[in-house]
Amino acid sequence: MKKCRESYKDQSTSPILVKVGGSLYNQIPDLAPVLIASKRPLFIIPGGGPFADLVRKVRVNNDAAHWMAIAAMEQYGWFISSFGILTTDKISVPLITTVLLPYLYFRKNDILPHTWDVTSDTIAAWLADSLHVDLLLLKSIDGIFINGILQEQVSGPVESDIVDPCFIPFVIKNTVKTTIINGAQPDRVEKYLNGYMVPRTEIGTTF
Repeated sequence: MKKCRESYKDQSTSPILVKVGGSLYNQIPDLAPVLIASKRPLFIIPGGGPFADLVRKVRVNNDAAHWMAIAAMEQYGWFISSFGILTTDKISVPLITTVLLPYLYFRKNDILPHTWDVTSDTIAAWLADSLHVDLLLLKSIDGIFINGILQEQVSGPVESDIVDPCFIPFVIKNTVKTTIINGAQPDRVEKYLNGYMVPRTEIGTTF
């Protein structure tokens, strides 16, 4: 039976989970004020950023790499928080914009595969599914491109190097309403959060 997601009368004020990609590390000073000013409560999931890049360079087994990558998300979360955003280690829909520090939660709840096929993208999708909220991925690109053309909607498996291999199958299977936009353009993020159309890719079978 398909899960029923909570519906909000006013989409412009409904909570949303926002995954902030690691490639946006240098844009955080400009992006953070937009996230803080959002009328929609944002549950921010940090990527790994340069901290995860260091993990990829060392030779360790999958278990060690998994926990080092989660710790990298934690470090990126602290970096994002340094621009005035609240932090939490609790998995719940926040009342105001808050960034998750994920390490303690996942140490207590070891529920994800220990593989590079599952990165912070799929972790964010799993959290959005668990909380029954929509998911916004902020990347350093407008969305998913096929043959150089931006795909406004993806409703089935496609090959893409901007998300991990497990991400698209997961959000489609679990009907997580997902949108990818360019987080390197803070004005676009602001417009999207206020209900305006921007260049994007939407992923899912129903909208």
